[in-house]
Amino acid sequence: MAGSHHLQQDVPRFLHKLLFMFSLAVVCASLYFILSGCCDFILVDSAKHLKQTSQLLPLTELLQRKNDSFEKRATDVGARSASPVGSTGATGAVGAQSANVGKDWTATRRLPQAIIIGVKKGGTRALLEFLRLHPDIRALGSEPHFFDRHYSRGLNWYRNLMPKALEGQVVLEKTPRYFVTADSPGRIHAMSQEVKLIVVVRDPVTRAISDYTQIISKTPGVPSFETLTFHNGTEEALKVDSLWSPIWIGLYALHLERWLAHFPLEQIHFVHGEKLVSDPAGELGRVQDFLGLQRIITDKHFYFNKTKGFPCLKKPEGSSKPHCLGRTKGRPHADIHPQVILRLRQFYQPHNLRFYQMTGQDFGW
Repeated sequence: MAGSHHLQQDVPRFLHKLLFMFSLAVVCASLYFILSGCCDFILVDSAKHLKQTSQLLPLTELLQRKNDSFEKRATDVGARSASPVGSTGATGAVGAQSANVGKDWTATRRLPQAIIIGVKKGGTRALLEFLRLHPDIRALGSEPHFFDRHYSRGLNWYRNLMPKALEGQVVLEKTPRYFVTADSPGRIHAMSQEVKLIVVVRDPVTRAISDYTQIISKTPGVPSFETLTFHNGTEEALKVDSLWSPIWIGLYALHLERWLAHFPLEQIHFVHGEKLVSDPAGELGRVQDFLGLQRIITDKHFYFNKTKGFPCLKKPEGSSKPHCLGRTKGRPHADIHPQVILRLRQFYQPHNLRFYQMTGQDFGW
């Protein structure tokens, strides 16, 4: 009976041990499979990563090589651009233009940063043509007359007239009528308070005769200069008709007053018309300084045409002939009686002196 009792007690203990061993085996097996799966995942992932890396390395090396090549080309271009620009002859301007090669995609149409505002028959066309030699000047060839005739068209219309320019280039236009048009100073100031203004002034007596010479070339049958200069068409009272356009334009001090009401004097540059003929390089040098540009246009760009009595540009690059301005430049003036010229000089003298005081320059007229 005792043995049977002990046997009955040992059976549950054995079953508990067996169950414990089975559970332990299941746990160990589970841990084994879990750990094996993780290791496989890590190994597979590592293998994939190594495989991807091995595939990407050649591409990375290729991109690096391309980048190194691009940087080398950029360095070479930069070195060429930074090389000194020749300041003599037409090749100097061409050399400077080569610095802008490859940048055309950035060219845009902008409102002008500088305007030649006057004066008519003072030498504005010559100045514009000479300035166009400079590689950092982009100038409109025609006169847009925006601020005196076409203002209602709006600034977008005006901007679209301008030539495309790269960053750092100066956009320029000329309309001599602006200087004597009452609304122009305020309108230009509304466009830009920083715009640089250029005025070409000339002996007002010579300028008036030149203006009249142009009038009669286009309109035959116009009365004589003397008749139009004096009231009632006679010299008896010697009273000059200051409202006649060729005389009125030469009242420089009167017109300058309106501009100084909107712009400081430092923002206006005056070109000496007579010196533009006798010393074009000197006048162009001062204009380049005023515009903040390198002095590229020099005396080696010009020669004096004795037939026309006017400076011309030496042979441009790629051309077989030198470039002179049109036949209307340097043409003989109408023959005016010396007494009329003397009276006009007397008339302009106080106006000229006032103009000298306003500008701080004595033009010697």
